[in-house]
Amino acid sequence: MNNGRKMIYADNAATTPLDVAVFESMKTFLLDEYANASQPYFFAKKSKKALKYARETIANCINATPEEIYFTSGGSESDNWAIKGSALSDTKKRLTITSAFEHHAILNSCKAIEKLGYPVQYLQPTENGIITAESLQKIVTNQTRLVSVMFANNEIGTIQPIKELCKIAHNHGALFHTDAVQAVGHIPIDVKNLGVDILSASAHKFNAPKGVGFLYIRKGIKICSLIDGGSQELGFRAGTENIAGIIGMAEALKNNCDSLKKNQLHIRQLENILLDSLDKSKISYIKNGGKNTLPGLISLSFENQSGESILHRMDLMGICISTGSACDSTNTRISHVLQAINLPENLAKGTIRISLGKYNTTDDIVAIVNAIKKINPC
Repeated sequence: MNNGRKMIYADNAATTPLDVAVFESMKTFLLDEYANASQPYFFAKKSKKALKYARETIANCINATPEEIYFTSGGSESDNWAIKGSALSDTKKRLTITSAFEHHAILNSCKAIEKLGYPVQYLQPTENGIITAESLQKIVTNQTRLVSVMFANNEIGTIQPIKELCKIAHNHGALFHTDAVQAVGHIPIDVKNLGVDILSASAHKFNAPKGVGFLYIRKGIKICSLIDGGSQELGFRAGTENIAGIIGMAEALKNNCDSLKKNQLHIRQLENILLDSLDKSKISYIKNGGKNTLPGLISLSFENQSGESILHRMDLMGICISTGSACDSTNTRISHVLQAINLPENLAKGTIRISLGKYNTTDDIVAIVNAIKKINPC
C-alpha cells in the first residue's frame, strides 16, 4: 500500500497517459458518429472524413504522404506486417537482417519466417547499445531483402544511426524497416530525410489510446498483406477501422510534435536532475545506453541488487518503474537486451528502467531519488 501518497508514474516507455484533449477528440466517434467508414450511406460520411483527416495529420508529422500511412492495431502488428509481409513477398527467400536486441515483436516474427525457410542474421550491438554501420556492412549483400533495426531501444533508450544504416541497406538493393515505436512523438522523425522504406509506430507510446498504431510503407514498396478480409486500408489491411482510436492517435501525435522541443527540454531537465541527485548521494550505479538516448528513458544498474526487488519496494512507495522490458514483465531472467550489450550478471540483475514523460515534475524526481536512496543506502 502507498498509504494515500500520490502515485508517481515513471514507466512511460511501457505506456503513456491519455491526453485529455485526445479523449475529447475521440468521444464523438465513440458515442455519436459510430458509423462504419466503409458503408455508403450519409451517416458514414463523418467517419470517412475523420479517417482521411487522421491519415493526413499523421503523414504530415513524419513527412510522408497520406497514401503511405496504414492503420493497424498497434506496434506489434505493424512489426509483424513489416517482417512477414516483406519475407512472404520475396519468392527468392533472400536474407533478412535485424539486431539481437529488437523488441520481441520483431524477434519472434523473424523466428516465424525462419521456420518457413527464410534466412535471418542478427547484428550484435556495442556495449553502449549501438548497431554500427561497420557491423551491417560486414554481413549485408546484394542478396539481402530487408534490414530491420529499431529507431531507439525500448530498454536502454539508445538512438540508432538510422540514416547511415539505411544508406548501406539501399546500396545493396535491400529495403530498410525501423521499429520506431519508442521514438515517434518524442524525437523528430522525417522519413524522407532518413530514407526508410517502412516504419512502425504505436499510439499508446505518445499519449494516445492503446490498441491502435500505424505502418508507414513508402510508395512503390510491395509487401504482402498480413490480415486478409475486406478492402480497407487501400486493400492492404482488412478489418473495420477503429475510427475513435485513429482520431485519438492523430490528435496525440500532432500535439506531441507541435510541442516536441518544449517536451524534450522539460524531460531532459528532469533526467539531469535525477542523475545529478544520484551522483551527489554517492549511490553507486551504472547508466546504460551511452550518451545518445531518448529523453527521459533511463536504464540504471545497481551492483549485486535485484531489479525486481527494487521495483516492488518502489511500488510500495507509490512509484511505478520497470525492470528490463515491460513487454516481458512476467520473465524474471536477465533480458535479451542486457545480454546483447554484455552487461555483467551482477549488474544486469540489478537493472531498472525509469522512463519519464511530459507530465512528470521535479517533485516526482525528488521522490524517486529518495526512494532509491532508501533502497540503496550509501
